[in-house]
Amino acid sequence: MARIRRGWSVADLADKARINRNTLSALERGKLGTGAGACPTVLWALGLDKSLEAIADPDTDLHGKAPEASRRPVRAGKSRKVSDD
Repeated sequence: MARIRRGWSVADLADKARINRNTLSALERGKLGTGAGACPTVLWALGLDKSLEAIADPDTDLHGKAPEASRRPVRAGKSRKVSDD
């Protein structure tokens, strides 16, 4: 959709992203065999690469944070005096 909104052809975007036109077409069709590097490269060529910043942000990992929080102690234990013996 971003390519079409910009009025770019498949060839235009493929050239900007420095990938093959067939790879771009496969990416746009959602083919599973498309290389993983093609998507961020195309987003960069479109100027949309800033949207990738939150992908690997550990603070947005709600599924991972829940088990971590359940393993934390409910309350802190009493402080113990350390003897000088």
